[in-house]
Amino acid sequence: MLAFKLALKNLIGAGLRTWLNVFVLSLALVMIVFQSGIIHGWDLQAKIDMTEWEVGGGEYWHNLYDPYDPLSLNDGHGSLPSELKKLYNDGQAVPVLVTQASVYPEGRMRNILLKGIDPSQNIVKLPASLMKGDSLVINALIGNRMANATRLNKNDMVTVRWRDANGTFDATEIRIAGIFHTNVASIDNNQIWIPLDKLQKMTGLDGNATYIILKQGITSAPTVPGWIYKGHDILFSELDTIIKSKSIGGLVLYIILLSLALLAVFDTQVLSIFRREKEIGTYIALGMTRWQVVRLFTIEGAMHSILSVVAGAIWGMPLLYLVAKYGFAMPKATEGYGLTIAEKIFPVYSLGTIITMTIIILVTTTIVSYIPSRKIAGMKPTEALRGKVQ
Repeated sequence: MLAFKLALKNLIGAGLRTWLNVFVLSLALVMIVFQSGIIHGWDLQAKIDMTEWEVGGGEYWHNLYDPYDPLSLNDGHGSLPSELKKLYNDGQAVPVLVTQASVYPEGRMRNILLKGIDPSQNIVKLPASLMKGDSLVINALIGNRMANATRLNKNDMVTVRWRDANGTFDATEIRIAGIFHTNVASIDNNQIWIPLDKLQKMTGLDGNATYIILKQGITSAPTVPGWIYKGHDILFSELDTIIKSKSIGGLVLYIILLSLALLAVFDTQVLSIFRREKEIGTYIALGMTRWQVVRLFTIEGAMHSILSVVAGAIWGMPLLYLVAKYGFAMPKATEGYGLTIAEKIFPVYSLGTIITMTIIILVTTTIVSYIPSRKIAGMKPTEALRGKVQ
């Protein structure tokens, strides 16, 4: 206890040098917690958005369907088997038919995916009900990214061309019945949504679907011949990979910040030992062993981390709270990345991260403080008192 009191007194007596080290350490701690909170918040928010807008409680894919192979769309569809048709009739699932097409806004050609979905569905948040209306015209939905790319507005008429099941090209006019805003780029970029029955009739694929979205909360997924069940673990795998890579990138930043802070503590300890040789000699002359003095200086350096945690809590917690409450605005350009990123990310801070980083800072600061303090063990009291130790 005496060593702690003496170390604290020495730190406070050092004045500005101590508080600069404390601030740098607290800055590293707060920045690491903030960065980790942003990544965790993005991960959680993106999965919620994807669940609500795109994947529901999971999906069944036709066994020949591959979203990364456009050529698979010619064969990657089939009639709904009885098990999936029952789920659809009970309102527990909704089928989606996908085909390649081209759209001609203002005379320009753009290759797209034409997707059909039931306008009465309530499985996902896609506002499919906007496609209901006049049966003489095909009402379509597009996302805000598609609208910006094609400069299409609500109620605009546009020509769309597709190839039917027999390989014959056909074209018609569709009306943009609505433009939805979503954070999920994978249901927006280069895609147009129309009523499922219309697309089935247009392509000659009556009763066919490419994949089926299940309602959230369905716990059992029966094995269906010709169809492959994709759970959240598979559907979120790409996002998990991105989050993992961002976490690794964040780890590099953590190491840099922590290294700078520890370097400041190390330099302070070296300077302190160099300038306080007479004080060290006095301690030894008064009866303290060399290793007791080493422990004193080690505790003194380690207390930087304790003070930094207190300082970080004082100025960092209000800042982190405000960011968590009002969100962290993302640049407008992120909409074009093709990732599920909200306009604002609300950080989610983990108590485990805070405790882990506090322990890491405490341990590393103690080690960094001990390394230069070992020199004290080799000092001779007489030379230390004269301040001539080399």
